[in-house]
Amino acid sequence: MKEPAQEWQASAVRQVEADPHAIHRLFPQAGRRGGPDARRALLGALRGDPAVIRSLYEAGDSGERLAILTVLHELDLDGTAVALVEDALRTNDARLVAAALGPYGSAWLGDHSFRQGVLKCVFMSIPLDEVAGLDRRFDAELARMLSDYAAELRAAGRPVPRDVLERI
Repeated sequence: MKEPAQEWQASAVRQVEADPHAIHRLFPQAGRRGGPDARRALLGALRGDPAVIRSLYEAGDSGERLAILTVLHELDLDGTAVALVEDALRTNDARLVAAALGPYGSAWLGDHSFRQGVLKCVFMSIPLDEVAGLDRRFDAELARMLSDYAAELRAAGRPVPRDVLERI
């Protein structure tokens, strides 16, 4: 016999598959009623509808936005969700910033936005190990930016994060 959360999730996924707009009603409930993977399952049931995903993100609370950012790379959206990632990078929520630099952001952000996001991680004390694809995207300009920031920290008598030192 299925647990109530599993039953709710299965029913919700069927509803979204039948009518993608049902997600607007179900997505906010998913965390409470469907368990930790319900939002991922509902987003997968959309079959990569960027307009619906964007509207969910814009209307969502930070938990809903985090769920969306975390699974973007699984949703076959190509570059259509870059604006969501850029929005998350403008927030002061470390969870959203870190998620924005997950696999999707690493794959689709332009070089300038990616570098600025990495620097924001350093400002917010988000470990650089959380940045997906950092080794692949690391370039001379990012090294310069991190080196300049490290020099500013030293001049102010502040410690330079170890993960920054390891990369400059």
